[in-house]
Amino acid sequence: MPVVEYRVEGRVGIITINRPEARNAVNGEVAKGIEEGIDRLEGDAGIWLGIITGVPPVFCAGADLKEVNAGKSSELHTAGGGFAGIVKRARSKPLIAAVDGPALAGGTEIVLSCDLVVASSTATFGLPEVKRSLVAAAGGLFRLGRKIPLNVAMECALTGDPISAERAYSFGLVNELADAGTALERALVLAGRVEANAPAAVVASRKVVLEATHAPDEVGWRMSDEGMLAVVGSDDFKEGLVAFIEKRPPRWTGR
Repeated sequence: MPVVEYRVEGRVGIITINRPEARNAVNGEVAKGIEEGIDRLEGDAGIWLGIITGVPPVFCAGADLKEVNAGKSSELHTAGGGFAGIVKRARSKPLIAAVDGPALAGGTEIVLSCDLVVASSTATFGLPEVKRSLVAAAGGLFRLGRKIPLNVAMECALTGDPISAERAYSFGLVNELADAGTALERALVLAGRVEANAPAAVVASRKVVLEATHAPDEVGWRMSDEGMLAVVGSDDFKEGLVAFIEKRPPRWTGR
């Protein structure tokens, strides 16, 4: 059985880390599997967004320290995606993290690479690297402070202590809290809310939010105009207008 599984539900590609005996820790196989899952997600025009999750009771415990100790750190990275095949990966389609159980160290950094987060009451997040004389080098140290208050991010980085799903939700890191064992189920519901919209418009909107939020206004204006131009000539643009006029749900084709 592969350590990373990929399946499709409707328009959603689901990437599942399946290494529970090792707390879903990232080794070379996991990194390659996640990258391959994203390749399939990005390369399939019929898939409009994705979910990444881990087989409970742990989302991902980060890097497999046995592999690191054996001198295999480089195998935990891919050329296109960096650590776990995802943290540096350029993507166009939205990705939701469905977190049941702890997401620590590199697990938190995988979550921070995603666009939306659904977490169950059993989830925790943290950067415990300092407890092992390591540095969170897969994006956590600069991405976490973009998602939660800087002082709280500093607390996580310097103490190495985790924060609960409830606390993460209060700071906005988590979009939706779920009951234990239901993070994937709730993530599919959230995915359905995204899937209900025109896919090209979703891709264009995601790009502007990511790249223009902290940029000067002139960049935001330019990118917003470019986003509109990218969709205005599409079949879905016309369908959206006609569906509104005819007072019916739109039938998106992705074209």
